[in-house]
Amino acid sequence: MDRNIIVTGAAGNLGASVVEKFKREGYRVIATILPGSGDEVEEADDVYEVDATDEKSVADFAKDYHMQYGEVDAMVLLVGGFQSGSIEKTKVADFDKMIKLNFFSAFNMVKNFLPVMKKANFGHILFMGARPALQSSDGKNAVAYALSKMMVSSLADYVTEEAVDTKIRSHVFVPSIIDTPQNREGMPDADFSLWVNPAEIAEAMHYAVNNPDLRNMTFKLYGGV
Repeated sequence: MDRNIIVTGAAGNLGASVVEKFKREGYRVIATILPGSGDEVEEADDVYEVDATDEKSVADFAKDYHMQYGEVDAMVLLVGGFQSGSIEKTKVADFDKMIKLNFFSAFNMVKNFLPVMKKANFGHILFMGARPALQSSDGKNAVAYALSKMMVSSLADYVTEEAVDTKIRSHVFVPSIIDTPQNREGMPDADFSLWVNPAEIAEAMHYAVNNPDLRNMTFKLYGGV
């Protein structure tokens, strides 16, 4: 029997690695991309255009998904973005942007798919955290980003509490900096050995999904350690 996994933001560097890993391990991969982006996710079994930050777009996707596939074994919530800025340089609009992109993109998916997982008494929800949300020394120059990612980590905790008597599991994955061509171009003088390859994150996610005894784990994935 196929195991269904949803990967949001699947067209990015990390998304491609996650899709490849789970497809290789025998999962049916349902990917989402931003509407109108023209992105392709070649290894996915099915691709939906979904704006994860939009409540109606996710609700429509969930309705179509449930009719087509029914249960969902796991969700990997990768939609997100970064913005720098200290307290003095951060505007309310910056918070709106980061919370919408990082928090609501996860919240909307959880809201629409957690009930199905509850009915099945099974499922894994994998969230992307961020080191600036855990360490104020890293977050002081990316305040809106760090606080929005703190909300994501709290959401994972709330999922665990709401599903405490079930076999539903939520985990947060916290990389240092993901080693991508875009990040290397943007930070050419950085020490790349301290960064994390997307394939390593995908491996950690597969490990979490296939070890149901793990509950509410935070996976810190720091390169050079």
